[in-house]
Amino acid sequence: MTTKIQAIHFDISEALTAFINKKADRIARRYPDITTTDVTLKVVKPETAMNKEALVRVTTPAHGEMVATKVADTFEEAIDLCIDALDHQLEKQKGK
Repeated sequence: MTTKIQAIHFDISEALTAFINKKADRIARRYPDITTTDVTLKVVKPETAMNKEALVRVTTPAHGEMVATKVADTFEEAIDLCIDALDHQLEKQKGK
């Protein structure tokens, strides 16, 4: 599985990159048919609380592409929410 991380208009820290890779590996272990994980991070204007947006897209051969977009106070929280949403989507597809 490959993980691509894109930060729009800011430099991503190594700690955040490690956090994203850990979360992507966790979902890939649970659903081994995931081939790619694309993560896009951006800061929503205006500069207020709840302005960090994360978009996570996973690709599987059987189910195609699944996307989750969440806005939160921190990127870590937004990534967690996206991974939970994708976990729910993948579980639902697995049951079909």
